[in-house]
Amino acid sequence: MKSALFPLRQGVPPAQLSARIQAVVQQALDDRRLVGAVVLVARDGELIHRQAAGFADRESARPMALQMGFRLASVSKPIVSTAALVLVAQGRLALDAGIERWLPGFRPSLANGSPARITVRQLLSHTAGLGYRFFEADADGPYARAGISDGMDASGITLAENLRRLASVPLLYEPGTSWGYSLATDVLGALIERIHGTPLDEAVRQLVTGPLGMTDTGFVARDAHHVAAAYVNDAPQPHPLAEGETVSAFDGAIGIAYSPARIFDAQAFPSGGAGMTGTAGDFLRLLEILRQGGGTLLPGELVEEMGRDQTGGLDLAAAPGFGFGLGFSVLRDPRLAASPERAGTWRWGGAYGHSWFVDRAEGLSVTAFTNTLYEGMSGRFVTDLRDAVYGALEAWR
Repeated sequence: MKSALFPLRQGVPPAQLSARIQAVVQQALDDRRLVGAVVLVARDGELIHRQAAGFADRESARPMALQMGFRLASVSKPIVSTAALVLVAQGRLALDAGIERWLPGFRPSLANGSPARITVRQLLSHTAGLGYRFFEADADGPYARAGISDGMDASGITLAENLRRLASVPLLYEPGTSWGYSLATDVLGALIERIHGTPLDEAVRQLVTGPLGMTDTGFVARDAHHVAAAYVNDAPQPHPLAEGETVSAFDGAIGIAYSPARIFDAQAFPSGGAGMTGTAGDFLRLLEILRQGGGTLLPGELVEEMGRDQTGGLDLAAAPGFGFGLGFSVLRDPRLAASPERAGTWRWGGAYGHSWFVDRAEGLSVTAFTNTLYEGMSGRFVTDLRDAVYGALEAWR
């Protein structure tokens, strides 16, 4: 981890910004809702706040560091989605083309047995009719019975085999008629492999992480000492995530079967939707290049398409006011979402404890990587951090 943090100018934060963010982080640590965190805030291309706090590994008293690596889980989705859009920009892929052209063996049917057509756009926007095993109510759901991997377990199967199993289960709805968070980005990863002609890790490196200098981001972590330990919210304090432990983030869902060791296994299939490791600084590189219009990576019109709600006004489960673009959610209605963010803000997170957002109207990119699930993804910390950032901006105006 010898690379520079990222190519941003050092800026002067608005009054109270750093103090407000530090207070939010410290409160979460004091309340033992988080074990450790890295928070980075950029505005108008300037880094105005950077902070590492708490422990990367509490049991060995290893402090958190700005360059610490994290298991990214769904933070990988914008990275892999961007790789697909680079192929679109190169004219090798088309958003509204049916994926059977490149993946003829992946032909899931509708519930009534009739064939279905899935497009690249539907994969990117999670409107393809697919689902996740961890959303099922119990171990007897169709994805569980088919042995489908969500990309975070120690499955021991190949990406091709996982897609074969996924295609054996009927789609949850006709593509394009609903929205459902899903394994679509894993299918997208297989599509990228086929078109680029290399394994997904190499394709992503050539298409995105290499050009952007994201040298600490990939599908396999080489040095365990530079990866934060993973923890699960518990009382009186978070407990270390055990190998094979299942943790649910939603009532009525069986949850994710985690393999924290998976990120060190070079034989594990590359999960486009959940399988990467990286640093907060590397990810901020991607957010900033997209916020600024794509640079030499993507043409501006494709960045605009990424940030356009692709759902046709469909509701996202448990996310009032949000739609979904090509790789992340898009804020449609700040009032309905009860958010100070501006309409059009991009946002998503990761199940190992991460959140991020980009408010292009305010010139903001914010990345918060923690090692504590699910507080760092969807807990009070996420809302408190957001409100601290916007509270400081309002006070500065």
